[in-house]
Amino acid sequence: MAFDINSIIITGTLFVIFGVFLFFDLFKRNERYGYLAYIVALIPINFLWFLQFDVLGVYLILFILWNLCLLRDLLGVIRKKDPKEINDIVLYLALGIVIQTIITAILPVSIPTMQTNTTPYWFFYFPDIYAISPGTELWFPNSIILLTFRVTATLLIGLVIVPLLVDLRDEEVPLPVFIIIIGLFILPFLYLSYIWLPEAMGVLTFLMSVILFITLLIITRSGKEIQKK
Repeated sequence: MAFDINSIIITGTLFVIFGVFLFFDLFKRNERYGYLAYIVALIPINFLWFLQFDVLGVYLILFILWNLCLLRDLLGVIRKKDPKEINDIVLYLALGIVIQTIITAILPVSIPTMQTNTTPYWFFYFPDIYAISPGTELWFPNSIILLTFRVTATLLIGLVIVPLLVDLRDEEVPLPVFIIIIGLFILPFLYLSYIWLPEAMGVLTFLMSVILFITLLIITRSGKEIQKK
């Protein structure tokens, strides 16, 4: 789709605004508005979606922007002076996901053209990565675009899980808490299973949950370890 000059300028400006929040720490204002980058990222990508940019491309760009935010913040976690908290990172990312989910229930209903190559789940319209619609970009299952989307989505979830596991390492975590932690990752695991192997979603999700359970058993403590005298 060809954009007119106005659309190009607006799109570029919105990405510049995202860049301001992405590199907010460089302004040395001693304020934590940089976390808003997770939410500000929604503005340019939904504007692209409004301009009828293919929905798969829209979410690919969104995941790339969120990965940039995560990489920035994870580097901030390991710095000694004024380190960032993993809890804050996950909170703002989760907030961005919730807001985007709400948007998917509003914009496509108000603008039917935004429903192209989407699949409705209840009131929400998410990209159908296996859709082939005449007159739009064709995202074949083996295409480079789809493979990039899969890898980017996997990296996004990995950048959340790995730091959390590092944060929990050697911590006292009772076994019942494992269920809560694994429950929080059921939806991400389901999504990964869908984009990689939809015909085995349930089995693949179960496998990833078991691997996470075993990993938690290995890296955490119960707090009841008693050394025998």
